[in-house]
Amino acid sequence: MLLLNSWLQTNAPDPNMAGIQGATVQSIRPYKSSEQYLYAMKEDLAEWLKELYDVDVNVGSLLEVLETGSMLCYHANNITHVAGEFSRDCPGLAHKLQLPRYGVTCNDSAQPGTFQARDNVSNFIQWCRKEMDIKEVLMFETEDLVLRKNEKNFVLCLLEVARRASRFGMSAPTLIQMEEEIEEEIREEMDLPPEDTPLPKPQRKLCDFKNLDQMVRGRGHCEALRCTCPVQFSMIKVSEGKYRVGDSNTLIFVRILRNHVMVRVGGGWDTLEHYLDKHDPCRCTSLCKSPCSASLCAALGRSAWGVTLCLG
Repeated sequence: MLLLNSWLQTNAPDPNMAGIQGATVQSIRPYKSSEQYLYAMKEDLAEWLKELYDVDVNVGSLLEVLETGSMLCYHANNITHVAGEFSRDCPGLAHKLQLPRYGVTCNDSAQPGTFQARDNVSNFIQWCRKEMDIKEVLMFETEDLVLRKNEKNFVLCLLEVARRASRFGMSAPTLIQMEEEIEEEIREEMDLPPEDTPLPKPQRKLCDFKNLDQMVRGRGHCEALRCTCPVQFSMIKVSEGKYRVGDSNTLIFVRILRNHVMVRVGGGWDTLEHYLDKHDPCRCTSLCKSPCSASLCAALGRSAWGVTLCLG
């Protein structure tokens, strides 16, 4: 902890600048839906790191705080320490997990954009591959963070590290906690035994499903008012936080993450807006700028932003 405090005093961003950046980022609304889900994940990671390490960080300064790699290396070493404790306390389960055994070396005085910063980030990347066994599809490159070439890859990797570390006792971001909540719900529905883990379950905030339905209804109602389609894309409430979408039997889990309505898709998350952009045929064609989009939409007999909400 002394090492972290020293690093924070040396490398903490100017709070005035962070506030300006944060205000600037939050003022850029409405987002493109493809940008909003990335913003939501960055916001969750920033709040989690702030609570975990008492570091001054928000969604606007997240990449600035992490770009020297010093915080990432400290995080990797902390995860390795927690894994070591888990291995000693729960040897019967430890062999079933991919536990990191070695930490990383770090240059705490690295400045943004320097070779030292790139070395730190590179060390973290190698640790993710070798010690955490993160798959290549979820990895990022040094320049993705240092030069902001691909923020999405970096954010997804950091979330995957947090997801795996939560299995042996690390505090997890809210998105990961919601994943565990949904997995428990699925196990209960399938009458499967609870997950075999000696770790105490963290106290989670109960989802406000009434507010969730209101947020889903509000988004859908605004879009339905703009639609004259004879048959609208539907979202039918099946149970609390679960909906059936479109003409298929596809079920999706929906949760609130601060002011975002998030959809659980595959192994990750999306915002409801971005999910609908990709799955509602009307919205998909409306987002296409090619000359054929108008004729295709007309052939379907649908106008932009059609969605019907059946919340029961």
